[in-house]
Amino acid sequence: MTKPLKVCVTGAAGQIAYSLLLEIASGKVFGPEQPVILHLLDIELCVPKLQGVVMELEDLALSLVQGVLATADPMKAFADIDVALLLGAFPRLKGMERKDLLAKNNAIFIEQGEALDKVAKKSVRVVVVGNPCNTNALTCMTFAPSIPKENFSCLTRLDQNRAKAKLAKKLHVSVSAIKKITIWGNHSGTQFPDARHGTVTKSGHESNLAKELSDDAWVKSEFITEIQQRGAAVIKARGLSSAMSAAKAIGDHMRDWWFGTAAGDWTSMGVVSDGSYNIPEGIIYSFPVTISDKKWSIVQGLEQDDFAVEKMKATLAELQEEASAAKELRQ
Repeated sequence: MTKPLKVCVTGAAGQIAYSLLLEIASGKVFGPEQPVILHLLDIELCVPKLQGVVMELEDLALSLVQGVLATADPMKAFADIDVALLLGAFPRLKGMERKDLLAKNNAIFIEQGEALDKVAKKSVRVVVVGNPCNTNALTCMTFAPSIPKENFSCLTRLDQNRAKAKLAKKLHVSVSAIKKITIWGNHSGTQFPDARHGTVTKSGHESNLAKELSDDAWVKSEFITEIQQRGAAVIKARGLSSAMSAAKAIGDHMRDWWFGTAAGDWTSMGVVSDGSYNIPEGIIYSFPVTISDKKWSIVQGLEQDDFAVEKMKATLAELQEEASAAKELRQ
């Protein structure tokens, strides 16, 4: 029988986890034959709610779930895990200064990085979702030096999924017909959703997305702005942040990391830069990547015009500012 994967989800009493746990437990993320042992981590205040989540997981009666641990202790939650899905983070409250938000999350991700370093498997794959996710991922990675840097990532797949859905709607095609869409940079309002290298398949024929759109002004303005602001639009409409779509995107991200990207396509992930596209080494930046044997590689050779370069520089500047502020808070 296949050995169970130990998968930790933080912020496990929250609304995103509530949707994500079903994706994992039903085999949609790691496959229909892969059993899992779920480690659920949340703050002490939420432990009673976690017990309700445990009861629901039991009541699913799914054979893939071979154990559930609910705890407020990162050392217990991260012990010997294969995958860490870090959803939990301190939210930005009304009137809160940005530096205060960074300080709160610095403390959380320093603690979690140190715990991962001490008790998780060195092969653990880490996905940071809690915002600001790029900078939180960088902090976590910094404080887990014994785990390879390439094992840390942050979520920009939700932005990519939003972009693909928007383009598919514009062209009146299925989302599956859209490929090679990229999110560059920070998961924030400065991100650069890039459709210039994308393709669309119509009637069995694959063609360049930009040519099919024939609307460069829309691609450079409305398309980018809408994807950048989609999260805020969801909050305005439903009074809560994205949960169902975020959970699905986390599953997509992790499934591609586990099984590899489809032939002829790539995905967007926030990963540690190796200097590609003049992004300084060491920063957690969203790139287009292909994945094979659980190892990602940044797609090389994508032509960048002046417009793209400026967008990529703008989101880099924000990331560098965040990283610098987070570092100063630790001194």
